[in-house]
Amino acid sequence: MKVLVVGSGGREHAIVWKLSQSQCDIFCAPGNAGISNLATCLPIKAENITGLIDFARKEKTDLTVVGPEVPLGLGIVDEFNKNNLKIFGPNLTAAQLETSKAFARNFCRKYGLPSPHFESFTNSTKAKSYLAYKNYPIVIKTSGLAAGKGAIIIKNKDEAFLTVERILDKKEFGSAGDTIIIEDFIQGQEVSMLAVCDGNTIIPLIPARDHKPLLDGNKGPNTGGMGSFAPIPDLTDKWLKKFQAELFDPMLKALKKENIEYKGIIYAGLIISGDKFYILEFNCRWGDPETEVILPLLKTDMISFCYDTIDGKLKNLDWKDGYALTVVAASKGYPDKYETGKLITGNLENKEDLMIFHCSTKQEHNNYYTAGGRVLTVTSVAKTLAQAREKAYHGLQDITFDGIYFRTDIGQ
Repeated sequence: MKVLVVGSGGREHAIVWKLSQSQCDIFCAPGNAGISNLATCLPIKAENITGLIDFARKEKTDLTVVGPEVPLGLGIVDEFNKNNLKIFGPNLTAAQLETSKAFARNFCRKYGLPSPHFESFTNSTKAKSYLAYKNYPIVIKTSGLAAGKGAIIIKNKDEAFLTVERILDKKEFGSAGDTIIIEDFIQGQEVSMLAVCDGNTIIPLIPARDHKPLLDGNKGPNTGGMGSFAPIPDLTDKWLKKFQAELFDPMLKALKKENIEYKGIIYAGLIISGDKFYILEFNCRWGDPETEVILPLLKTDMISFCYDTIDGKLKNLDWKDGYALTVVAASKGYPDKYETGKLITGNLENKEDLMIFHCSTKQEHNNYYTAGGRVLTVTSVAKTLAQAREKAYHGLQDITFDGIYFRTDIGQ
C-alpha cells in the first residue's frame, strides 16, 4: 500500500508516524527533516494540487491524507475525487467552515448552534460605528485563513479602531482580512473537540486542550499553538454528552440539510463558560498541536480509520489509557520575526513514550537546523497527566538551539 501525506509540519509528522505503524510505503509532500526518517519527502508544495495529482496518478497511490487547511481551501479533495484517487478530507464546500469564518458563523446562526453573538463587516467605517457602542473586551477575527493568528482579543475602543484599520484598510492579513468578524468575548476554559465524520456518522475523538498564547499564564499574542494535552481530566462525561447532543448531532443534520457531504475531521474549538459552551471556531482538519497528543493515544489502525471515513463505514474507535502532552519549542521572536538556520543539538530519537515531532527543520550533513517559527514538539505518553508533563519537559531539557523558547506551564 502507498500513502501520500500532504503537509510539512508537526501535525504531518505525527500523521506519518502513526501511519508508519501500518504496512505501507509513505510519501510526504513536501515533508521536513524529521518526516524524512519515516517517509520519502517530495519537492511538491502542499498548494500545488496539479503536482500532487500527477504524482499520485503516476505512483498509483492508494490513499492521500491532507494535513493543512490551505490545500483543502483550494479544493484538493474535489480534484482528487475527479481523478478517482482516494483522499481523506472534506471537499471545498465543506471546508468553508474553516476557510470562511463568516460562512461558519452564519451556519451556526441559521441552525442554532451555540456560538457568541457576532456581526461581520467589509467596511471599516461601519465596523467602527458598531464598535463605538460595544462592551470590552471583544474579539476581532479575519474571516479568511490566517495561520491561527487571525483572532485578536481587543481591550478597548482605541485598540479596536486600530485593529480594524490594520485588517480592512492596511490589509496586514491580505485577502484573509477582506471580511472581519466582530464577536463577543467569552471568558472560560477552552476545549479542542475533534470528531471524525463519514457523511452519515460523527464520532468524537478524545478532547484536548491547546495553549495558543505565546507566554506562560496564557498571556501574549496568539500563536499556532505552544502545546497541548489530552484527554482533559476535569472534563466530565456530562460535557461530552452535551457536546454530542447540542453540537455534533445537530451539526450533522444541518450539513445534510445544506446538502454538504462532510468526510474527514471536524475540529470544534469550544469554550466552556458556566453551564454553557460556545463554538469559537471550526477547523476542517487535524489540529496542530492537538494531533501530536491525540494520535499517540489512538489504538485504531490509521489506514482503517481513513478508509472507513471515506467509504462511509465508520466504526467505534479504540483508545489507549493514560495521557499525552506536547510542548512546542519555538524560535526566538515567534510569532513575529525570527531567525532560522540554528543548529539543533540533543537527542531527537523517538522512543515508545517520548516522541519528537518536527515542525520546521532541515537537515544538512547529518545535522538538524531550525527552519521556521515552531521548530519541534516534544510529546510524551504516561499514566497520569503529571507524569506526561514531567516526561515531556525532561525530554525537552536534552534539546537546544540558539534562541529556543517554550512555555513552562503546559498542562498546569
